[in-house]
Amino acid sequence: MAFHKIINDPVYGFITIDDVLISEIIAHPYYQRLRRIHQMAMAHLVYPGAVHSRLHHSLGAYHLMRCALQELTSKAVEITKEEEQAAKIAILLHDIGHGPYSHALEHVLAENMHHEEISLLLIKELNEQFGGQLQMALDIFTGKYKKKFLHQLVSGQLDVDRMDYLTRDSFFTGVNEGVIAYDRILKMLTVHHGELMVEEKGIYSIEKFLVARRLMYWQVYLHKTVLSAEQMLQRIIKRARLVKAQCQQPLNSFIHEPLQNITLQQFCSIDDVDVMMAIKSWCNADDKVLSLLCKGLVDRRLLKVQYTAEAVSPEIVAAKQNETAKHLGITEEDAGWLVFTGEAVSSTYNFEDEHINILFKDGEVKGISEVDNALISENLRGKIKKHYFCYIRI
Repeated sequence: MAFHKIINDPVYGFITIDDVLISEIIAHPYYQRLRRIHQMAMAHLVYPGAVHSRLHHSLGAYHLMRCALQELTSKAVEITKEEEQAAKIAILLHDIGHGPYSHALEHVLAENMHHEEISLLLIKELNEQFGGQLQMALDIFTGKYKKKFLHQLVSGQLDVDRMDYLTRDSFFTGVNEGVIAYDRILKMLTVHHGELMVEEKGIYSIEKFLVARRLMYWQVYLHKTVLSAEQMLQRIIKRARLVKAQCQQPLNSFIHEPLQNITLQQFCSIDDVDVMMAIKSWCNADDKVLSLLCKGLVDRRLLKVQYTAEAVSPEIVAAKQNETAKHLGITEEDAGWLVFTGEAVSSTYNFEDEHINILFKDGEVKGISEVDNALISENLRGKIKKHYFCYIRI
């Protein structure tokens, strides 16, 4: 009897699992940990509905991969059953290396390690546990597999990862600017000379996809209050390290021991719950800065944030730090943890490194920015940068 299982997803409806190996991977503790990691870190403090998890997202990306492969197969693109299974596994596990609160604590808990590096280590570990059955998925994930378009579906400028997170994040935040025509984009996908491309009829859907990314970054991901909360979260962990604040294991090891001493099993044993438990306990810490940051995050009394076109002058920052130090009875150095500046950066389309190719009916191929009357044109070249100024309300 054929294996068949369905998962009810609020975004796409029923997601079909029709492969025993994929079902076993989903049931694995390493994968189930994703239930306990917020997809959008602290964004729920601004958009209360944004409480979906990394597991939601990975299942959604898996569903879109399944749809994409079916569409390409219907267009006579040669994809074997083994390649189909491997591509589904690669996208299912693409984010398995995310730590607590996803991007917000990336490079903070596991210092200087990108989540993709950890994902790779975990896929290799799972490949061993499953007797080498994930090797093709591993090759697709790393871009070593001969069919480049399979890797592009997992990690590229038009991958199903981005399609799902824009669709899902806009759904759970209620921000309609992030809505994309993912179903139409999937219908317009094709493969030409081994590379993933979009048929000419899909140009406007691709432009909407790119503009939606830009709008979501500034309206949601880099919303000033989200930025404030995530800066506070990062500074809590860094301050806890500095003052040697203790918490329960296994998180305590991540805060106070060198990264090389941490095992993959330890990494997979921490999640958002561990971090929030520590933050709640540090609300009563002897260190005033750590206590203030923790209470602020728990009670949603966040640092004030201003976005500015130009960098705030050092004199203004110093004056605010001095005022804060006097008001709270702390040193100006400690006040620097509560009063600081930085930069927020996003780009719509990187003309040098990013390529979404359009296949025309006559066989001509053009980048999306080269299409006549393209919305994604030279006017949107480069990154958009905003300066921000964070300070405590006194």
